[in-house]
Amino acid sequence: MAESPKRVVSLDVVRGAVMVLMAIDHVRVYSGLPAGGPTPGIFFTRWVTHFCAPAFVFLAGTAAFLHAKKLGDTSAIARYLVTRGAVLVLLELTVIRVAWTFNFDYSHYMLAGVIWMLGWCMILMAGLVQFSTKALAISGLAVIFLQQLLGLLGGAMPEAVRGAIGWVFQFLYLGGEVNLGTGGPPILILYVLVPWIGVMAAGYAFGAIMVREPADRDRLCLRIGLSATALFLVAGGLKVALSPAGAEAPSALFRLLGQQKYPASQLFLLMTLGPTIAMLPLAERARGWFGGVLVTFGRVPMFYYLLHIPLIHASAMVVSLMRKGSVNPWLFGNHPLAPPQLPEGYRWSLSLLYLVFAVCVGLLYFPCRWYASAKARSPGSWLRFI
Repeated sequence: MAESPKRVVSLDVVRGAVMVLMAIDHVRVYSGLPAGGPTPGIFFTRWVTHFCAPAFVFLAGTAAFLHAKKLGDTSAIARYLVTRGAVLVLLELTVIRVAWTFNFDYSHYMLAGVIWMLGWCMILMAGLVQFSTKALAISGLAVIFLQQLLGLLGGAMPEAVRGAIGWVFQFLYLGGEVNLGTGGPPILILYVLVPWIGVMAAGYAFGAIMVREPADRDRLCLRIGLSATALFLVAGGLKVALSPAGAEAPSALFRLLGQQKYPASQLFLLMTLGPTIAMLPLAERARGWFGGVLVTFGRVPMFYYLLHIPLIHASAMVVSLMRKGSVNPWLFGNHPLAPPQLPEGYRWSLSLLYLVFAVCVGLLYFPCRWYASAKARSPGSWLRFI
């Protein structure tokens, strides 16, 4: 077995930070507030959470690289990725689906969200880990920057072929409602595999940087992160400057930051991954109680994820009971991709949204601390899959 690399604290800190930020957006789902909007408060409440999925997927690739170094066996890491990926896909379609909706209306609503995408990317990575780190870096970046070619290929297919296998392109890149023709419920695909498999592959290759000496690692993180951020600012700024804006268009800043997330565009990924990578050297120096909280969440991100959705959902029911004297039936609708029409007078204020967010994150710390401790005591048990 290869020498086990030392645990990189910055990865846990950043993972923990994005898990905390993610809870803001998921509280927003139940608050009735829109996903972005004309006011700075609503816009940035949504925008700050854009960092979560890219960091989550990229660092999952990095964690897979570090786990492969620990195992010292390509076949072993491939088996681990297939098993964990299958577990995540199953959880998305069962436990997480019920947590979002608190209903069992499977015939009308099946959501393929971020955990679905993460699971399938891990399964695909099981094949990709057979190649060199350099090959994974090149192929990952190629998928990210050339992703539109897949959409063009789908559009150029003959109508008969597209009718037969069009669902494959929806699964890979287009997203939307997919009916597999098996008599089962349609699946609403929110997170597609392209470009996210490229993000995970690039994150896996990035693991080779994270095992270098700290000074060298920090220098490369800053160089890569700041270069990606600068590229976003230049390319995004040119796009805003050269694109005509109507009288009703948002401000230039909102247009610069409001990049396409579904599927994630090149500018969206540069905007989010650049600062994330550049922050890693600073995260390595995180100390004190706050740093300890982030490390705890970052060591058990999937456990946190599985707990936070039902906790937020249940908290929204408590808020509804306190404000209106009853639990609004809207909370049992199909969230978050296709929620029913918002009841009149239901929408929360931003201050209430952030209060519920803070309470939920505070409550999550205690079970996450217990699970992190249990996972550390039994590193080879089934706990490693969650």
